[in-house]
Amino acid sequence: MRTVGYAYSPQFLKHDYWDHPECKGRLESVVSLLERSGMLSALSPITFAPASKDTLALIHDRDYIEELDRFCIHGGGMVGADTYAVEESFDVAALAVGATIASARAVLQDDVQRAFALVRPPGHHAFADHGEGFCLFNNAAFAARVALDEFGLERVMIVDWDVHHGNGTQRIFYSDPRVLYVSTHQSPLYPGSGEADEIGWGAGKGTTINVPLPPGVSDMGFSSVWDSIVVPAARRYRPQFIIISAGYDAHWKEQLYQVRMRASLSGFADMGRRLSNLADEFCAGRLMAVLEGGYDFDVLANGVLNTMHVLRDDGEVIDPYGPYMGRETQIDKHIELIQKIHGL
Repeated sequence: MRTVGYAYSPQFLKHDYWDHPECKGRLESVVSLLERSGMLSALSPITFAPASKDTLALIHDRDYIEELDRFCIHGGGMVGADTYAVEESFDVAALAVGATIASARAVLQDDVQRAFALVRPPGHHAFADHGEGFCLFNNAAFAARVALDEFGLERVMIVDWDVHHGNGTQRIFYSDPRVLYVSTHQSPLYPGSGEADEIGWGAGKGTTINVPLPPGVSDMGFSSVWDSIVVPAARRYRPQFIIISAGYDAHWKEQLYQVRMRASLSGFADMGRRLSNLADEFCAGRLMAVLEGGYDFDVLANGVLNTMHVLRDDGEVIDPYGPYMGRETQIDKHIELIQKIHGL
Protein backbone atom coordinates (compact mmCIF):
# COMPACT_ATOMS: atom_id res chain seq x y z
CA MET A 1 0.00 0.00 0.00
CA ARG A 2 1.32 3.41 -0.94
CA THR A 3 1.53 6.40 1.38
CA VAL A 4 -0.87 9.05 0.06
CA GLY A 5 -1.05 12.60 1.32
CA TYR A 6 -3.91 15.05 1.06
CA ALA A 7 -4.13 18.82 1.39
CA TYR A 8 -7.42 20.21 2.65
CA SER A 9 -8.61 23.11 4.79
CA PRO A 10 -12.10 24.19 5.90
CA GLN A 11 -10.99 27.64 4.72
CA PHE A 12 -11.68 26.44 1.18
CA LEU A 13 -15.39 26.53 2.02
CA LYS A 14 -15.32 30.32 2.49
CA HIS A 15 -15.23 30.86 -1.27
CA ASP A 16 -18.97 30.54 -1.89
CA TYR A 17 -21.68 32.34 -3.82
CA TRP A 18 -25.40 31.67 -3.68
CA ASP A 19 -26.88 29.43 -6.37
CA HIS A 20 -23.57 28.90 -8.17
CA PRO A 21 -22.55 25.36 -9.26
CA GLU A 22 -18.99 25.86 -7.99
CA CYS A 23 -19.99 26.04 -4.33
CA LYS A 24 -18.70 24.85 -0.97
CA GLY A 25 -21.07 21.86 -1.03
CA ARG A 26 -18.83 20.20 -3.61
CA LEU A 27 -15.89 19.91 -1.25
CA GLU A 28 -18.07 19.29 1.80
CA SER A 29 -19.46 16.20 0.04
CA VAL A 30 -15.98 14.97 -0.82
CA VAL A 31 -14.62 15.29 2.70
CA SER A 32 -17.77 13.82 4.23
CA LEU A 33 -17.51 10.66 2.11
CA LEU A 34 -13.77 10.33 2.76
CA GLU A 35 -14.51 10.48 6.49
CA ARG A 36 -17.48 8.06 6.40
CA SER A 37 -15.59 5.53 4.31
CA GLY A 38 -12.58 5.55 6.62
CA MET A 39 -10.35 6.73 3.78
CA LEU A 40 -9.41 10.02 5.40
CA SER A 41 -7.84 8.28 8.40
CA ALA A 42 -5.74 6.17 6.01
CA LEU A 43 -4.23 9.27 4.38
CA SER A 44 -1.44 11.56 5.55
CA PRO A 45 -2.38 15.23 5.99
CA ILE A 46 -0.05 17.70 4.32
CA THR A 47 0.60 21.01 6.06
CA PHE A 48 0.57 24.16 3.95
CA ALA A 49 0.28 27.93 4.02
CA PRO A 50 -1.12 30.50 1.59
CA ALA A 51 1.04 31.32 -1.39
CA SER A 52 2.57 34.79 -1.15
CA LYS A 53 2.09 37.32 -3.89
CA ASP A 54 5.67 36.71 -4.98
CA THR A 55 4.88 33.02 -5.32
CA LEU A 56 1.66 33.74 -7.22
CA ALA A 57 3.74 35.85 -9.61
CA LEU A 58 5.62 32.71 -10.71
CA ILE A 59 2.55 31.97 -12.87
CA HIS A 60 0.30 35.04 -12.80
CA ASP A 61 0.86 38.65 -13.79
CA ARG A 62 1.37 40.98 -10.85
CA ASP A 63 -1.25 43.39 -12.18
CA TYR A 64 -3.84 40.61 -12.13
CA ILE A 65 -2.83 39.52 -8.62
CA GLU A 66 -3.19 43.06 -7.25
CA GLU A 67 -6.41 43.70 -9.15
CA LEU A 68 -8.03 40.52 -7.79
CA ASP A 69 -6.87 41.32 -4.27
CA ARG A 70 -8.41 44.81 -4.41
CA PHE A 71 -11.61 43.43 -5.95
CA CYS A 72 -12.04 41.02 -3.05
CA ILE A 73 -11.15 43.59 -0.39
CA HIS A 74 -14.01 45.70 -1.73
CA GLY A 75 -16.47 42.82 -1.46
CA GLY A 76 -16.01 41.01 -4.76
CA GLY A 77 -18.72 40.19 -7.27
CA MET A 78 -18.74 38.54 -10.67
CA VAL A 79 -15.41 38.16 -12.46
CA GLY A 80 -16.69 38.03 -16.02
CA ALA A 81 -19.87 36.18 -16.93
CA ASP A 82 -19.46 32.95 -14.98
CA THR A 83 -16.85 33.37 -12.25
CA TYR A 84 -17.33 34.96 -8.86
CA ALA A 85 -15.15 36.27 -6.08
CA VAL A 86 -16.29 37.14 -2.57
CA GLU A 87 -14.40 39.03 0.12
CA GLU A 88 -12.53 35.89 1.19
CA SER A 89 -11.82 34.55 -2.30
CA PHE A 90 -8.33 35.97 -2.82
CA ASP A 91 -7.11 34.45 0.43
CA VAL A 92 -8.84 31.15 -0.29
CA ALA A 93 -7.40 30.94 -3.81
CA ALA A 94 -3.91 31.77 -2.50
CA LEU A 95 -4.35 29.02 0.10
CA ALA A 96 -5.37 26.58 -2.66
CA VAL A 97 -2.16 27.39 -4.51
CA GLY A 98 -0.20 26.87 -1.30
CA ALA A 99 -1.88 23.50 -0.77
CA THR A 100 -1.07 22.41 -4.32
CA ILE A 101 2.55 23.50 -4.02
CA ALA A 102 2.90 21.68 -0.69
CA SER A 103 1.39 18.54 -2.22
CA ALA A 104 3.88 18.60 -5.09
CA ARG A 105 6.78 19.15 -2.72
CA ALA A 106 5.64 16.33 -0.45
CA VAL A 107 5.71 13.88 -3.38
CA LEU A 108 8.92 15.15 -4.94
CA GLN A 109 10.86 15.08 -1.67
CA ASP A 110 9.46 11.64 -0.80
CA ASP A 111 7.47 12.67 2.28
CA VAL A 112 4.58 10.75 0.67
CA GLN A 113 4.45 8.61 -2.46
CA ARG A 114 1.31 10.18 -3.94
CA ALA A 115 -0.87 13.19 -3.10
CA PHE A 116 -4.24 14.78 -3.83
CA ALA A 117 -4.77 18.54 -3.39
CA LEU A 118 -8.44 18.82 -2.35
CA VAL A 119 -8.73 22.49 -3.20
CA ARG A 120 -11.12 25.06 -4.52
CA PRO A 121 -11.66 27.24 -6.41
CA PRO A 122 -10.51 25.06 -9.32
CA GLY A 123 -7.77 26.32 -11.59
CA HIS A 124 -7.39 24.99 -15.11
CA HIS A 125 -9.27 27.89 -16.77
CA ALA A 126 -7.08 30.51 -15.07
CA PHE A 127 -4.69 32.34 -17.39
CA ALA A 128 -1.63 34.31 -16.34
CA ASP A 129 -3.55 37.57 -16.59
CA HIS A 130 -7.14 36.66 -15.68
CA GLY A 131 -9.47 34.06 -14.23
CA GLU A 132 -12.53 32.55 -15.87
CA GLY A 133 -14.57 29.35 -15.92
CA PHE A 134 -15.00 29.33 -12.09
CA CYS A 135 -11.16 29.58 -11.70
CA LEU A 136 -8.99 32.31 -10.16
CA PHE A 137 -5.42 30.91 -9.92
CA ASN A 138 -4.08 27.95 -11.89
CA ASN A 139 -3.33 25.38 -9.19
CA ALA A 140 -1.96 22.61 -11.43
CA ALA A 141 0.40 25.05 -13.14
CA PHE A 142 2.04 25.79 -9.78
CA ALA A 143 2.60 22.08 -9.15
CA ALA A 144 4.40 21.85 -12.50
CA ARG A 145 6.43 24.99 -11.77
CA VAL A 146 7.61 23.53 -8.45
CA ALA A 147 8.76 20.34 -10.18
CA LEU A 148 10.63 22.28 -12.86
CA ASP A 149 12.14 25.14 -10.88
CA GLU A 150 12.66 23.75 -7.37
CA PHE A 151 13.45 20.12 -8.16
CA GLY A 152 15.08 20.55 -11.54
CA LEU A 153 12.90 18.12 -13.45
CA GLU A 154 12.98 18.37 -17.22
CA ARG A 155 9.71 16.68 -18.21
CA VAL A 156 6.38 17.06 -16.42
CA MET A 157 3.10 15.67 -17.77
CA ILE A 158 -0.27 17.21 -16.93
CA VAL A 159 -3.27 15.04 -17.82
CA ASP A 160 -6.57 16.93 -17.71
CA TRP A 161 -9.63 14.66 -17.81
CA ASP A 162 -12.14 17.36 -16.83
CA VAL A 163 -15.01 17.57 -19.35
CA HIS A 164 -13.93 21.14 -20.19
CA HIS A 165 -10.70 22.01 -21.95
CA GLY A 166 -8.13 23.53 -19.60
CA ASN A 167 -7.48 26.58 -21.72
CA GLY A 168 -5.55 28.39 -19.00
CA THR A 169 -3.14 25.54 -18.38
CA GLN A 170 -2.61 25.08 -22.10
CA ARG A 171 -1.80 28.74 -22.62
CA ILE A 172 0.64 28.93 -19.69
CA PHE A 173 2.77 26.07 -21.03
CA TYR A 174 2.02 26.38 -24.76
CA SER A 175 5.63 27.17 -25.71
CA ASP A 176 7.34 25.21 -22.90
CA PRO A 177 8.64 21.76 -23.97
CA ARG A 178 9.23 20.82 -20.34
CA VAL A 179 5.47 20.32 -19.85
CA LEU A 180 3.41 17.84 -21.86
CA TYR A 181 -0.21 18.94 -21.53
CA VAL A 182 -2.80 16.33 -22.53
CA SER A 183 -6.51 17.18 -22.37
CA THR A 184 -9.53 15.02 -23.09
CA HIS A 185 -12.69 17.12 -23.26
CA GLN A 186 -16.11 17.41 -24.83
CA SER A 187 -16.25 19.51 -27.98
CA PRO A 188 -18.12 21.69 -28.70
CA LEU A 189 -18.38 22.98 -25.14
CA TYR A 190 -17.08 25.85 -23.02
CA PRO A 191 -14.47 27.34 -23.39
CA GLY A 192 -14.50 26.62 -27.13
CA SER A 193 -10.78 25.85 -27.33
CA GLY A 194 -8.76 22.64 -27.39
CA GLU A 195 -9.00 21.71 -31.03
CA ALA A 196 -6.81 18.86 -32.24
CA ASP A 197 -4.57 21.22 -34.22
CA GLU A 198 -3.65 23.22 -31.10
CA ILE A 199 -0.33 21.44 -30.53
CA GLY A 200 1.96 24.04 -28.97
CA TRP A 201 4.14 26.82 -30.29
CA GLY A 202 7.86 27.36 -30.82
CA ALA A 203 9.98 25.08 -28.66
CA GLY A 204 6.76 23.65 -27.22
CA LYS A 205 5.37 22.49 -30.55
CA GLY A 206 4.08 18.95 -30.09
CA THR A 207 3.88 19.09 -26.29
CA THR A 208 0.21 20.06 -26.24
CA ILE A 209 -2.08 17.16 -27.12
CA ASN A 210 -5.78 17.93 -27.31
CA VAL A 211 -8.35 15.17 -27.62
CA PRO A 212 -11.67 16.92 -28.38
CA LEU A 213 -14.48 14.37 -28.16
CA PRO A 214 -18.08 14.55 -29.33
CA PRO A 215 -20.95 14.18 -26.85
CA GLY A 216 -21.85 10.62 -25.92
CA VAL A 217 -18.40 9.09 -25.35
CA SER A 218 -18.39 6.61 -22.47
CA ASP A 219 -15.92 4.17 -20.95
CA MET A 220 -15.09 2.24 -24.10
CA GLY A 221 -14.20 5.44 -25.94
CA PHE A 222 -12.08 6.79 -23.09
CA SER A 223 -10.27 3.45 -22.89
CA SER A 224 -9.48 3.69 -26.60
CA VAL A 225 -8.18 7.25 -26.13
CA TRP A 226 -5.89 6.10 -23.33
CA ASP A 227 -4.68 3.07 -25.34
CA SER A 228 -4.12 4.97 -28.58
CA ILE A 229 -3.08 8.46 -27.49
CA VAL A 230 -2.42 9.13 -23.80
CA VAL A 231 -0.26 6.09 -22.98
CA PRO A 232 1.79 6.17 -26.22
CA ALA A 233 2.35 9.91 -25.84
CA ALA A 234 3.55 9.43 -22.26
CA ARG A 235 5.89 6.62 -23.24
CA ARG A 236 7.41 8.76 -25.96
CA TYR A 237 7.78 11.78 -23.67
CA ARG A 238 9.02 9.81 -20.62
CA PRO A 239 7.72 12.18 -17.91
CA GLN A 240 9.45 12.48 -14.56
CA PHE A 241 6.31 13.61 -12.72
CA ILE A 242 2.60 13.29 -13.58
CA ILE A 243 -0.09 15.73 -12.43
CA ILE A 244 -3.78 14.93 -12.91
CA SER A 245 -6.17 17.84 -13.35
CA ALA A 246 -8.95 15.76 -11.85
CA GLY A 247 -12.43 16.91 -12.80
CA TYR A 248 -15.31 14.45 -12.63
CA ASP A 249 -17.87 16.26 -14.78
CA ALA A 250 -17.50 13.87 -17.73
CA HIS A 251 -19.64 11.40 -15.73
CA TRP A 252 -22.97 10.43 -17.28
CA LYS A 253 -24.94 11.81 -14.29
CA GLU A 254 -23.48 15.31 -14.60
CA GLN A 255 -26.18 17.94 -15.11
CA LEU A 256 -24.04 21.00 -15.78
CA TYR A 257 -25.18 23.01 -18.80
CA GLN A 258 -24.49 21.28 -22.16
CA VAL A 259 -22.32 18.51 -20.66
CA ARG A 260 -23.12 15.24 -22.44
CA MET A 261 -20.23 12.86 -21.78
CA ARG A 262 -20.90 9.35 -20.46
CA ALA A 263 -17.94 8.17 -18.38
CA SER A 264 -18.57 6.08 -15.26
CA LEU A 265 -16.84 6.11 -11.89
CA SER A 266 -15.17 2.84 -12.84
CA GLY A 267 -14.00 4.52 -16.03
CA PHE A 268 -12.36 7.35 -14.10
CA ALA A 269 -10.67 4.78 -11.85
CA ASP A 270 -9.34 2.98 -14.93
CA MET A 271 -7.90 6.21 -16.31
CA GLY A 272 -6.25 6.88 -12.98
CA ARG A 273 -4.85 3.36 -12.80
CA ARG A 274 -3.23 3.74 -16.20
CA LEU A 275 -1.58 6.97 -15.11
CA SER A 276 -0.45 5.23 -11.93
CA ASN A 277 1.21 2.55 -14.04
CA LEU A 278 2.90 5.20 -16.17
CA ALA A 279 4.14 6.96 -13.03
CA ASP A 280 5.66 3.67 -11.88
CA GLU A 281 7.23 3.12 -15.29
CA PHE A 282 8.80 6.55 -15.76
CA CYS A 283 8.46 8.71 -12.63
CA ALA A 284 9.59 6.48 -9.76
CA GLY A 285 5.88 6.44 -8.84
CA ARG A 286 5.61 10.22 -8.49
CA LEU A 287 1.98 11.16 -9.15
CA MET A 288 -0.42 13.75 -7.76
CA ALA A 289 -3.94 14.98 -8.45
CA VAL A 290 -5.46 18.44 -8.17
CA LEU A 291 -9.23 18.86 -7.91
CA GLU A 292 -10.91 20.61 -10.81
CA GLY A 293 -14.59 20.33 -11.81
CA GLY A 294 -17.49 18.00 -11.03
CA TYR A 295 -20.86 19.38 -10.00
CA ASP A 296 -22.94 16.35 -9.08
CA PHE A 297 -21.95 16.16 -5.41
CA ASP A 298 -22.24 12.39 -5.01
CA VAL A 299 -20.43 11.60 -8.26
CA LEU A 300 -17.67 14.04 -7.35
CA ALA A 301 -17.24 12.54 -3.87
CA ASN A 302 -17.14 8.98 -5.17
CA GLY A 303 -14.79 10.00 -7.98
CA VAL A 304 -12.32 11.46 -5.52
CA LEU A 305 -12.66 8.41 -3.26
CA ASN A 306 -11.86 6.10 -6.17
CA THR A 307 -8.88 8.22 -7.15
CA MET A 308 -7.62 7.89 -3.58
CA HIS A 309 -7.93 4.11 -3.94
CA VAL A 310 -5.94 4.32 -7.18
CA LEU A 311 -3.24 6.50 -5.59
CA ARG A 312 -2.98 4.04 -2.70
CA ASP A 313 -2.95 1.10 -5.14
CA ASP A 314 -5.30 -0.88 -2.91
CA GLY A 315 -7.34 -2.40 -5.76
CA GLU A 316 -10.74 -1.06 -4.68
CA VAL A 317 -13.25 0.59 -7.00
CA ILE A 318 -16.62 1.85 -5.76
CA ASP A 319 -19.28 2.61 -8.38
CA PRO A 320 -22.82 2.91 -7.02
CA TYR A 321 -24.15 4.17 -10.37
CA GLY A 322 -22.60 1.73 -12.82
CA PRO A 323 -21.88 2.32 -16.50
CA TYR A 324 -23.94 4.35 -18.92
CA MET A 325 -26.47 2.01 -20.53
CA GLY A 326 -27.23 3.95 -23.72
CA ARG A 327 -25.58 3.98 -27.11
CA GLU A 328 -22.01 5.22 -27.24
CA THR A 329 -20.67 7.65 -29.83
CA GLN A 330 -17.97 6.12 -32.01
CA ILE A 331 -14.69 8.03 -32.12
CA ASP A 332 -12.36 5.91 -34.27
CA LYS A 333 -11.89 8.72 -36.80
CA HIS A 334 -11.23 11.25 -34.03
CA ILE A 335 -8.50 9.04 -32.61
CA GLU A 336 -6.94 8.42 -36.03
CA LEU A 337 -6.79 12.16 -36.69
CA ILE A 338 -5.00 12.91 -33.42
CA GLN A 339 -2.61 10.00 -33.92
CA LYS A 340 -1.74 11.40 -37.35
CA ILE A 341 -1.24 14.94 -36.07
CA HIS A 342 1.14 13.79 -33.31
CA GLY A 343 2.77 10.85 -35.07
CA LEU A 344 1.53 8.32 -32.52
